[in-house]
Amino acid sequence: MTTIINLVLTIKLIYDIFRLIYPSINYQILTYTPKSSTIFRSYSPKELYEFNGKDESKPIYIAIGGLVFDVTKGKSFYGPDGPYGNFAGRDASRGMALHSFDEDILTPIDEPKDSLSDLTREQRSAMDEWMSVFCLSRLSTPLTAL
Repeated sequence: MTTIINLVLTIKLIYDIFRLIYPSINYQILTYTPKSSTIFRSYSPKELYEFNGKDESKPIYIAIGGLVFDVTKGKSFYGPDGPYGNFAGRDASRGMALHSFDEDILTPIDEPKDSLSDLTREQRSAMDEWMSVFCLSRLSTPLTAL
């Protein structure tokens, strides 16, 4: 019995070595095509607003603490009709720090970026916690002033 098993295993080994040296004619090398590269850049508030989810061909970005994040995968939350939709294409730092979705909390897009200098330690901590949620999909460098 062991002779038969050894014979079968030897034939299989010889076949595998043969196929390794002489692959079949239809053999194709699998190639990896990477996704498009993430481009790290700065955005002004006006430039960031272009990525508010209203144009289906563009991704959805939000900024927190001066960093820009791609939240396109969460379109149901961050898209125009989502509960966080008012943060799309905007600097959401103050809203996240104050746990507020009010439109008047957000800095208008035609003004320089919010310095956040009046936030308390607890509010900054809340903003930092939100930043940690988004850090896996970090997109860009800090926002620039207008």
